[in-house]
Amino acid sequence: MAKIFDTPLYPYTRSPDQEETTPVRHPVVVIGAGPVGMAAAIDLAQQDVPVVILDDDDKVSFGSRAISFAKRPLEILDRLGCGQPMVDKGEIWNVGKVFFDNRRIFEFNLLPEDGHKRPAFINLQQYYLEQYMVDRIRELQVKGKPIEIRGNNKVDAIGSHTDHVTLEIDTPDGPYNLEADWLIACDGAGSPTRRMLGLDFAGRVFEDNFLIVDTIMEADFPTERWFWFDPPFNRGQSALLQKQPDDMWRIDLQLGWDIDKEEEQKPENVIPRLRTMLGDDVKFELEWVAIYTFQCRRMEKFRHGRVLFAGDAAHQVSPFGARGANAGLQDTDNLIWKLKLVIDGTAPDSLLDSYDVERVYGADENIKNSSRSTDFITPKSKMDRTFRDAVLELAETNEFARPMVNSGRLSVPCTYDGSCLNGHDEPDLPEHTRVGGPLVDAPVGKDWLTDLTGNRFQILAINSEVEPVEVNGVSADVLKVSTADAPLVGERYLGGADAAVYLLRPDQIVAARWKEAKPADIEAAMNTAMGG
Repeated sequence: MAKIFDTPLYPYTRSPDQEETTPVRHPVVVIGAGPVGMAAAIDLAQQDVPVVILDDDDKVSFGSRAISFAKRPLEILDRLGCGQPMVDKGEIWNVGKVFFDNRRIFEFNLLPEDGHKRPAFINLQQYYLEQYMVDRIRELQVKGKPIEIRGNNKVDAIGSHTDHVTLEIDTPDGPYNLEADWLIACDGAGSPTRRMLGLDFAGRVFEDNFLIVDTIMEADFPTERWFWFDPPFNRGQSALLQKQPDDMWRIDLQLGWDIDKEEEQKPENVIPRLRTMLGDDVKFELEWVAIYTFQCRRMEKFRHGRVLFAGDAAHQVSPFGARGANAGLQDTDNLIWKLKLVIDGTAPDSLLDSYDVERVYGADENIKNSSRSTDFITPKSKMDRTFRDAVLELAETNEFARPMVNSGRLSVPCTYDGSCLNGHDEPDLPEHTRVGGPLVDAPVGKDWLTDLTGNRFQILAINSEVEPVEVNGVSADVLKVSTADAPLVGERYLGGADAAVYLLRPDQIVAARWKEAKPADIEAAMNTAMGG
């Protein structure tokens, strides 16, 4: 297989900004060309907001890193123009199986119903996603969209001011300075931006260590998520197996607390562990090896004046549950439409405070679920282990015990209950489409609801007649749907009602809903959703 991560994708070239004696100011600068940083920049450029991405490298990530991408982030990536190549390349899966010792105790399906464009999950190496995102950036550049990615541009210093941010940048040709009206920090868990601004994380660091291995092998295991508690090949610990494209398999092996990390990563120690798990007859080749000590932490705030943090720079969780990259993509999805309105002057600066409130809420939800998973997977006392093992024994034959088994609560989208942007919520409509929650997909003729919405305010009129509205120069057009043509829309959005009206935010979050709505009702809810 070609080593995609060995090839520069955005090699250093000298920028005209480096010729200027006075720092050039850009509307938005993004630090970090990982999936989260590029998602933010692509979203901005698609809306004609000029953006520059700075990264101290010029290549995609080494190793698979994030591999499991959930349904909601795939829908977000569809709107960014990157979703289809991911699904085409990725390994689609909906089923997970849980083992205790050498027994399969139960399995689950994360998307048991039909009528959704995207699957529950795909597995895909992170470097492929980054490749597709760079390709998308090049497409936007050809179309004249205002986006630039600068490799080997390392940010060495940041100054935060009332109305702008200053940056000192080092390059192969020497240093230069830039200014930005807004700075989005997507520079990873070790975030130099966070450090330069004197900010920190709060939360838990778990003492257990996990060996993460990407191995190339030909195996006839199905495309499912397999998780073992106390398997024969890793007694007293846990293990995880998942398939990726190109005959690549991700294996996670719990190692315990007191280990020599450097020794455990050596091939002469990794290979025997894998042979014990896979058997002597399976041929495999090591691609990438790492040791993780899991953390469940976040910044106190994600907004600091003109600097906005997203992804791992803002929050960290253990990888069980696939909450890292998936949460980061939901960060930018929440942020960019708000930043666009503020830049355009159609919403107050305070609208960006709702990014902090909503995504801190989302991060806390992820941290809670991730911490519970880690505590169940790695019991901290003899009593905890006894309880866990009893739950696993019961789960094999008793349905009631299965929800208690926590092998990593898998990523689901956050519902912003209680958000200050939420408008009227009709209580008689279905709970799963309530205000603050994401759009639930359904077929509409030959199209999909997720493809017909997003990137703007919209009014979803189901068996209803309403007119477009405008608030502070921002329009909300109407998408009319008849349940005669789209019965699943009726099933998922009406419950027992005959008709309904939903106001959707640009990030496809339900802002308000009614059985019947007057223009004044919709305008008021839209004004609230815009921070008015």
